[in-house]
Amino acid sequence: MIRSSSNPAATAILNQVGIADLAAILQSDRFRLYDPELNRGLWLGKDYRGGPVWKQDPLHNISHGATAMQVARVYYLLATEYENIIQDANLLLAEWSSGQRDPWDPTVKGPAQVLRLQRRLDDVTAIDFFQAPERGTAEILIKDLAARLSGEGSDSSAVKNELDELRGNVWVTRKNLFVDRFACGWLIRRFVDKAAVFKFVDADTYTPKTGEIRFDMFDGEYTHEGDRCTFEVMIKRFGLQDRGLFPLAEIIHDIDLKDTKYGRAETHGLNALLTGLVASQPDSDQRMTEGIQIIEKLYAYFHRQKVK
Repeated sequence: MIRSSSNPAATAILNQVGIADLAAILQSDRFRLYDPELNRGLWLGKDYRGGPVWKQDPLHNISHGATAMQVARVYYLLATEYENIIQDANLLLAEWSSGQRDPWDPTVKGPAQVLRLQRRLDDVTAIDFFQAPERGTAEILIKDLAARLSGEGSDSSAVKNELDELRGNVWVTRKNLFVDRFACGWLIRRFVDKAAVFKFVDADTYTPKTGEIRFDMFDGEYTHEGDRCTFEVMIKRFGLQDRGLFPLAEIIHDIDLKDTKYGRAETHGLNALLTGLVASQPDSDQRMTEGIQIIEKLYAYFHRQKVK
C-alpha cells in the first residue's frame, strides 16, 4: 500500500519520491495498478501530519486501501521482470560472444533487441523506488550489449593482469551488495590482497580515481563478460586453478544471472543465506564482511571435499 501516513518517516519518503510521480505511475496503462472507474487499486492516502487541510487521494478524491493481491502484484512485477530481463540479456550475450549470432545481421535485429530490453528495464525501474539488487545486474548486462553493438566491447585497457600489481589498490563496487560482489570481495581478499580496502559507491554519480579498481560495475576493470558473471571473469583473469573455486563459481553464476545452467544442490541454500544477510544488514562494510565469511565457509567445504 502506498500512502501518506501518520508515520512522519513514511510521509517524508513519499514526498521525496513525489506524490505527482506516484500518481502518474499508478494510473499508467503499463502497470494496471489502479482502476479509476471502479475506484480500486493501489492508492495515495491523505497526509496525516496535521494541519487544517485534509488532502484527498489525487487519483479519485478517495482514501481507500488496496487488496493484498494488488500489493503483491507490485512485488511480483519487480521480481519476475528483473529476472526475465537478466535471463534474456544473458542469452543474447552468450550468443553474441560465442559467435553463434551476429548482432548486426539484419535477421538478428540486435539493436532492436537491446532497445526492447532497455524499454522493459525502464518500465520496471519506474516502480522500483528502493533499487532491488537485481536492478544493477540488469543494467550492467544491457549496457554491455549496447557496448558490443557500438564496437566498444566490455574490456578495459587499464586492466592489470599481474596479481602483485593489484595489491594496495582500493577496490570499488556498487552499493546494495549481493552475491556477485560478495564473491568477488572474498576472492580479492583470499587470493589477491589480504588487506584489500573496499569502497561502495552510487554507480550513477561515481567518478573513478587513481589507485581504484572497479568490479561488477559497467566499464569497470572487472565486470560481466559474455555469459560470465564478474566472479567467473576474475577467476579466469587471475589465472586461478584452485579446484574449490569451480563449483563455487557455478553457484555464484546461477544465483547472479538467475540461471539454471549448473543447478548445483547448494545454490538455493547460499541464495537464502545471502538474501537473509541483505535483509538484516544495511551497512555495506559490515555486509561485505559477513558475506565474505559465508563464501569462505562454502569454499572450505568444496576445498575439503575436493570437488572437481
